[in-house]
Amino acid sequence: MSHGAHFLYVEDDSLSREVMQILLNEVIDAGSVTILPTSDNFIERVRQLEHLPDFILLDIYVEPVNGYDLLTQIRADSDFAHTKVIAVTASVMSTEVALLKAKGFDGAIAKPLDFATFPSLIHRIEAGEVIWQV
Repeated sequence: MSHGAHFLYVEDDSLSREVMQILLNEVIDAGSVTILPTSDNFIERVRQLEHLPDFILLDIYVEPVNGYDLLTQIRADSDFAHTKVIAVTASVMSTEVALLKAKGFDGAIAKPLDFATFPSLIHRIEAGEVIWQV
């Protein structure tokens, strides 16, 4: 189902980037995948991409701008009004999940990513389902 969808992942941990690259490109066969290793100049860098993302997967504790502040930038930009933004985080305490929801994320997926369940989560998100897999 992912053919044609453009995914953007923002993650400063190299192992997490590698795992996501494998999952999106080899397991799910996503249409296109862009992975940014830092969050600096985020909006400007995204505008330079060939295609604006359909789905943005954000590490919450990425540097130098954290995922919460990135979400604020995304939501303030009309070009991203309909872009689904999913938190990808190892912080899965109930207080953190409540904060993710309150800030306006469209869902969350816990790290470490599970190769067995991740593809179905992405397909469900693409189908418009709200996923809080934490």
